[in-house]
Amino acid sequence: MTTIKPKLWVPGDWSAFFGFGTNILVNLLTLTALLRFVLKMPDDLVFGRILPATGLMLCLSTVYYAWLAYRLASKTGRTDVCALPSGISVPHMFIVTMVIMLPIAVKTGDPVKGWEAGLTWVFVQSFVLMIGGFVGPVIRKITPRAALLGTLAGVSITFISMRPALEMFMTPVIGLTCFGIILLSWFGGARYRGVPAGLVAIAVGTIIAWGSTALGLHYGDMTLKGLADSVTNFGLHIPLPAFGHVFSGFQFLGVILVTAIPFGIYDLVEAIDNVESAAVAGDSFPTTRVLTADGVVSLIGCMMGNPFINAVYIGHPGWKAMGGRIGYSAGTGIMVILLCWFGTISLMLALIPSVAILPILLYIGMLIGSQAFQETPKAHAPAIVLALVPHLANWAVSLINGSLAAAGTVVAALSTEQLSDLVGKMKNEGVLYDGLRVLGGGSILGGLILGAIAVFIIERNFMKASGFALSGAILTFFGFMHGEKIGVGQTPVVAVSYLMVAAILAGCARFAMERQMEPKMDVSPAAEIPAAELL
Repeated sequence: MTTIKPKLWVPGDWSAFFGFGTNILVNLLTLTALLRFVLKMPDDLVFGRILPATGLMLCLSTVYYAWLAYRLASKTGRTDVCALPSGISVPHMFIVTMVIMLPIAVKTGDPVKGWEAGLTWVFVQSFVLMIGGFVGPVIRKITPRAALLGTLAGVSITFISMRPALEMFMTPVIGLTCFGIILLSWFGGARYRGVPAGLVAIAVGTIIAWGSTALGLHYGDMTLKGLADSVTNFGLHIPLPAFGHVFSGFQFLGVILVTAIPFGIYDLVEAIDNVESAAVAGDSFPTTRVLTADGVVSLIGCMMGNPFINAVYIGHPGWKAMGGRIGYSAGTGIMVILLCWFGTISLMLALIPSVAILPILLYIGMLIGSQAFQETPKAHAPAIVLALVPHLANWAVSLINGSLAAAGTVVAALSTEQLSDLVGKMKNEGVLYDGLRVLGGGSILGGLILGAIAVFIIERNFMKASGFALSGAILTFFGFMHGEKIGVGQTPVVAVSYLMVAAILAGCARFAMERQMEPKMDVSPAAEIPAAELL
């Protein structure tokens, strides 16, 4: 047997590198903006402590998954193995900022306290992931593919695709132009003289932005002053241990556990979904190693000062379709170190308009959403649509809450009476806020459970459908889905409803089994019946 030594870099890695690298860059630019402009953290903390630790975590993650892909390629002798993409979990980036760090920073008047609470939040989540790594394979084995990919498609359509699409149409002269360049190459097969489409799109968008600035139109909001100010953060910043800050955040443990545990489970299920997505694309990675690696890498990151969780990303099939193999992942890790340790992120924020990068995220969302339908049996399509619904509700709730906050009403700060009055007024206007909030709570688990129930009903396997309905009842009762926080009896009526569905399905399964066991009726032709019996 001839052992083939995998190539560390192939031509297709360039396209994937610029695509995935710009994806990571967008997230780094976004979290930097959140830290500086939302949390009001000083630049020495952002560029001197947090970003260096974030860069270290991302480098460890991308290099590890490159090694995992190299190992798989060596074992199988294949040349088309693509590394799993990984990086900062985007939903969690906003959750830890808005739900944990911001309220604590405002309450204490100290952004450092908010940072410490974020570190503790990641610390707790890391252990949830590491422990979950040993049960992940079981979940993946018993859950139908349509449910796994369906709930993943829900995330990709709402929280991955919609915001980039909206921002593209807010600045269409850049967003749509760059999107057209990307679609022509990655779907239409166009080539730009060997230059990766992602790089071409970013270059064109940057030229349009700065050209419009020169003409006084200011598409992309680029300014020379911002560019000049960005160089002040240049310099080597090596991550330093933040053990004391991590354990200082334990004073806020009661607030942290409310979201850390359910979002740790969210990460667990999402990682399982993404591993399944990679398997569908031809690359089967060990689920336990992936989940425990996410936990270990996140733990290292938080102990060095990074308040954001690491996760396997949606998008493996997309990067593989571009030609990405092993090198694009490791190359991105090296790029991140250069960006985060030398203060380059500040310059990138001032040089490249984010709207020129966002079309890449929309492209990835398109691929993941379509994969759910393309890689599952046609009969399971209704189950996939059902798995999308909780995510749509969750997305709608986030928009409503954001709109109310902009108008001066923070939902979380309202009393029970005030919230009830507001919900009643919204209902009169046709906005069923209560329904959206219940349906969208714990959407990734809700989508998975509903999708699985539907698949097994379609397959006439009523007992398995009953089992997932029972699981839905338990998860709902303790607030992991259809609820806003962990606790006992969070949405008891919904939990009881799932129990009723489980009982109905179990009854159908038993009835079907009894029907199968009944002796078959004699349906032989009358010609074979003795004539005497016919008289």
